[in-house]
Amino acid sequence: MTDLSAFIAGLPKVELHVHHVGSALPRIVAELAARHEGRTRVPADPEALASYFEFRDFAHFVEIYLSVVDLIRDESDVRLLTFEVARELARQQVRYAELTVTPYSHVHRGIPAPAFCEAIEDARRAAESELGISLRWCFDIPGEAGLPAAEQTLRIALDERPDGLVSFGLGGPEVGVPRPQFKPYFDQARAAGLRSVPHAGETTGPGTIWDALRELGAERIGHGISAAQDPALLEHLAQRQIPMEVCPTSNVRTRAVSSIEEHPLPRLVEAGLLVTINSDDPPMFGTTLNDEYAVAARLLDLDAAGLAGLARNAVTASFLAAPERDKLIAEIDAYLAGYRPGPSGDR
Repeated sequence: MTDLSAFIAGLPKVELHVHHVGSALPRIVAELAARHEGRTRVPADPEALASYFEFRDFAHFVEIYLSVVDLIRDESDVRLLTFEVARELARQQVRYAELTVTPYSHVHRGIPAPAFCEAIEDARRAAESELGISLRWCFDIPGEAGLPAAEQTLRIALDERPDGLVSFGLGGPEVGVPRPQFKPYFDQARAAGLRSVPHAGETTGPGTIWDALRELGAERIGHGISAAQDPALLEHLAQRQIPMEVCPTSNVRTRAVSSIEEHPLPRLVEAGLLVTINSDDPPMFGTTLNDEYAVAARLLDLDAAGLAGLARNAVTASFLAAPERDKLIAEIDAYLAGYRPGPSGDR
C-alpha cells in the first residue's frame, strides 16, 4: 500500500469526529502529567502511556479518559492542548475540523467558563493564521454526568457563544444514559442555531440511533455502527443522507466491535449511507486520521478515487458554508487529478 499511503498522506481532509482531550499527543499528556506530579496516576513518560491506554471495555476507556481530563487545570493547559491538537491535524493535511469539546468537564474542575472559551478561541485563531487549519467546536454533554451537565453545557454554549461554536453534542457512555432525557436541551440549542450531532449506536443497538433522530433532531450521527442491525434504519438514513461519523479503530479499541475484520463499515456503505471516516481519540487508540483512511481503504477495497470520495463525503457532511465546501471539494478533485501512482499501482 506504499503508493496509496502516500496518496492518503497528501489528501486534503476534513475531520468531523475527534475529541479535544482525547486528541492530546503522548508528549503533551506526559508534559501535563509532569506538571501535576503526585496529583495524578497518569504516567509522565510518553512511552508508558501506550500500556496506560489499553482499555478493557468502554467503561474502562471513560475512566482513563477522565483521568486525562483531570490534567487540564487552567486556561494555559487548555490553550496548549488545543493548539497542539490543531498542529497534529494540520500535519495530516486536515483543512477543517469540528472538534468535540466538553466544557462542563473543565468548568466543573474550576476553570471559569469565559476563560475556557477564550483559551480555545485563542488557539483556534492562532491555528488558522499559523497552521492554515480552520477549527470549529461541538459543545458536548458528558452523558455520564447527567442532566446537571446538560444544563451547564447549554448555558455555557448560549451565554459564552464562542465564534467557533457550530454544534451541540452528547457523548460518554450510551448504556444507562437514555437519549430522550436530553431533548429539552437539544431543543434549546437548535432553536439558538446550533446543529445537533449526538453520539448514538456505538455500544448500544439501533434504538439509540432512532432516539437521537426522533428526540434530539440529529443531523449527523456520532458512530452509529449498530444501524447495520436494522434494515429499516439503514433505509431511513440512506434516503435522507444523514451522515455517519465512523471511527473504525476506536470501535475495536473500546470493544464495541470484536475485530476490525468484523467492523460494519462495509455494510453501511453498501446500504448507501453517507459515511465519513474519523479518528475519535487518536493517540489513545494508537491511530491517526491517515491511519483510519488506510483502514477504510482495506475494508472497502478502495483505490485513490474511492478515498477521495470519502474525503468529499466529510466536506459534504460538515457545517462549512457552501463557498468553503465548494473550494475544499475543488482542492480534493485537483489533488486526485494530479495523482500518479507508482509502477506497482495503488496497492
